[in-house]
Amino acid sequence: MSLKIGVPSKGRLMEKTFDWFGARGVTMRQTGAEREYSGAVDGIDGVELVMLSAGEIPRELSAGRIHLGVTGSDLVRDKLADWNTQVAELATLGFGHADLIIAVPSAWIDVDSLDDLDAAAAAFRTRHGFRLRIATKYHRLVRDFLTANDIADYQLVDSQGATEGTVKNLTAEAIADITSTGETLRANHLKILADSVVHRSQATLFLARRADWAAPERATLAALATKLGLDLPAL
Repeated sequence: MSLKIGVPSKGRLMEKTFDWFGARGVTMRQTGAEREYSGAVDGIDGVELVMLSAGEIPRELSAGRIHLGVTGSDLVRDKLADWNTQVAELATLGFGHADLIIAVPSAWIDVDSLDDLDAAAAAFRTRHGFRLRIATKYHRLVRDFLTANDIADYQLVDSQGATEGTVKNLTAEAIADITSTGETLRANHLKILADSVVHRSQATLFLARRADWAAPERATLAALATKLGLDLPAL
């Protein structure tokens, strides 16, 4: 058996993940053709690289099919109920930064905060007979955040495409989405509510609590943690 690490299979997240481990003496590399999604690890024995999409890694961690995984902290928190009972956060990696925020049309000149949104949502329901729609891919995180802020007159609608375009396309009145610079929001005539940061996300190394942590995997994990300079949780 070997200790399996799931890493993003392409793009800047993959490159930055390889850089982060490489700077600590663990070399990760793709093997074969670009689309084969296979890889290798040098610098430590007993470690297998598993190339996955960032969105698949939370599921594989939860199922225990990989021992460690690098993905966005937003994805783990949104996809896994009671996420910290299923995985442990080993290290934030310092890249892949993005904020999950709530944004409304720029034309809503009197709506700048969550309190304003609450009032606008109540007025919207009175006027239109249905709840204000917020388009998002992050249902769990957004619902928990709005509940904690006592906002009730809304409905979440699923967005699988470009969330910023849903307001223009009249399929939602507001959005909750990830943004790094806000440029796409501004291009779509949307503004971020001042107190609406739901989660500040970044690439994070997670440990799967439900993986098979037999003696060989524990020994490999301990050696890897020493190399990476990480403290380990109790298993």
